[in-house]
Amino acid sequence: MVMLLRPESGNREAQPVSGLPWQIEILPDGNSRVFGLTLMHSTMGDAKTLFGPDMEVAVIAGQGEAGALEAYYSRVTTGVLTGKMILVAELSKESVARMREHAGKSRITESSARKFTLSPEDLALAYDAPVGSITFIPTARLDEETALARFGQPGERIRASEQVEHLLYPEKGLALTLDSKGKELLQYVSPQQFAQLRSVLSKQDISN
Repeated sequence: MVMLLRPESGNREAQPVSGLPWQIEILPDGNSRVFGLTLMHSTMGDAKTLFGPDMEVAVIAGQGEAGALEAYYSRVTTGVLTGKMILVAELSKESVARMREHAGKSRITESSARKFTLSPEDLALAYDAPVGSITFIPTARLDEETALARFGQPGERIRASEQVEHLLYPEKGLALTLDSKGKELLQYVSPQQFAQLRSVLSKQDISN
């Protein structure tokens, strides 16, 4: 799997592959398109059609947080790569709060967040919600050399810890997290909303 992430060498002809993590299209309206989804426009239902029915949809809330509507795939194929994917809907706090109130049950997840199971009516509404952000966790390891070859030089780097570093690509709406002892993360938002994501990541800067 690692070789699939590395740039092709030589002049071998290859069939073009779409849906790869580094294939980010910036649209005229300033939004971005990746994995076949246009952020802020494509819906959770569109993602389900694209990646299949094994989508877990729920409101996920950390302790003391209002939460967000999320869809989770334990395994998706994007182009020729596999990994986990989390999609967060662009919904108002009021809409998320109503879904929590209507939830039939909830439970604590392994990350200590609370997962609220949606009512059938709210599940139908969830599929109409636009996708605001995407997190992709590739199965294959993504080292710094490969990341720079595929995505180019970042606009900024944030060192979160001795083992974790964020590579920021504001013009692409991408934050790529390298973890020498864990899994890499690729977080996609509309470039217009990147400042908010950067603010969250900058709070992890160990130099502060």
